[in-house]
Amino acid sequence: MRVKGGTKSKNRRKRVLQKTEGFRGRTRNTLVAATEALDRARVYNYRDRKALKGNMRAIWIVRLTAAARSLGVSYSGLIHGLKLKKIDLNRKMLADLAATEPKSFEQIVKATGLLK
Repeated sequence: MRVKGGTKSKNRRKRVLQKTEGFRGRTRNTLVAATEALDRARVYNYRDRKALKGNMRAIWIVRLTAAARSLGVSYSGLIHGLKLKKIDLNRKMLADLAATEPKSFEQIVKATGLLK
């Protein structure tokens, strides 16, 4: 007797092919290629979700460096001054303040004692 699997197998194949809908070439419509491409895509997705956090932190640091230098302060001096004065603002918030509200950012830098 030959068994093709019925609805369960059909649904599983359909689910895989729906997830590879936007892919190019054979990876979109043949089951073996689609399964391999989907596994690979999931690996990249997991890895890059983690990498995104580091990338965003690097962007915030670049923005903070530029804003601090425009006030005549180094980035490391700014962070050190904030820690000494126990000002608990993370880099994301500081970078946002530097971009959207430069006056507030300047006040924070003054509070560290680096600006006169």
